[in-house]
Amino acid sequence: MWAAIKERLRRSSKTEPASPTAPAAPTEDPVAVTAERGGFTEGILGTRLKDATLDEILDDLEIGLLQSDVALPVVERLRSDLRKELSGRKLRWGADAEQAVRGALEQSVRSILSKPAPDLLEAIGKQVPKPYVVLFVGVNGTGKTTTVAKIAGWLRDRGRTVTIAAGDTFRAGAIEQLLVHGERLGVRVVRQQEGSDPAAVAFDAVAHARAKGLDVVLVDTAGRQHTNENLIAEAKKIRRVVGPQLTLFVGDALTGNDVVEQATLFQEALGVDALVLTKLDADVKGGGALSATYVTGRPILFVGVGQRYQDLALFDPDWMVRRLFEEGKAS
Repeated sequence: MWAAIKERLRRSSKTEPASPTAPAAPTEDPVAVTAERGGFTEGILGTRLKDATLDEILDDLEIGLLQSDVALPVVERLRSDLRKELSGRKLRWGADAEQAVRGALEQSVRSILSKPAPDLLEAIGKQVPKPYVVLFVGVNGTGKTTTVAKIAGWLRDRGRTVTIAAGDTFRAGAIEQLLVHGERLGVRVVRQQEGSDPAAVAFDAVAHARAKGLDVVLVDTAGRQHTNENLIAEAKKIRRVVGPQLTLFVGDALTGNDVVEQATLFQEALGVDALVLTKLDADVKGGGALSATYVTGRPILFVGVGQRYQDLALFDPDWMVRRLFEEGKAS
């Protein structure tokens, strides 16, 4: 993402300077123009980035961002932020233009990624009566069921008692998968037979947790295609029955703009409170994460960075910014 912009700046800086010209009349501007060099106008106190050069930089930026799976609305926001920050900006002699542009872009990206996420542990502690219910939604193949297990382990390791509702009753394999996870983690999995009513499974899990005084119920659901109205209706039924305190959309970061479309449609159909992005360790572009949170207006709560239970982390915007601007990887 950063490589195209940096290359443009370096090309500009290598352009031969024009001959100095004296102003025709005295000026009150302390940064009186004395010369033009490449993409910059030089004055007594510093240099200013020329509008034409800024336009070319922004064009390079747009291409680089689109190639990094950044959605167009985000590209437009970043272009606008960069123009406001750099247009006519006076730079000190010797200032590094690359760092000026990079700093402005990093600031804009960080502002998008820094939406405040809910403090899950604090919310669980304040929940009265117990349990605190978390509903997971998303499409097939995103790692949603594994994410449920990872979060169960994350909560267990922090002293919270958990049960899991095996709400994906369309696939016997999904139920078996959760049973294996539950056995490994020492977490109870509430289930019924394949084809049972998922809302009934969720209801039973909440009743079990309430009777046992457990802190949290994690409700898995079928991997719903966002265009399937029947499955969306079923998810709405689960919401009505158990009234979750938190609804998490789980998306695969490797799918790029697809995860943005999925998250947006789930947000419109069901309403989600936060995002969990899986496989972020393998995502060399990073645009999906940036786009999903911007387009949905929802924060990223967790990220999956591997296959093990411990490969789950609370989202850190600074970590993501470093990945986006790591040369040779997020470009």
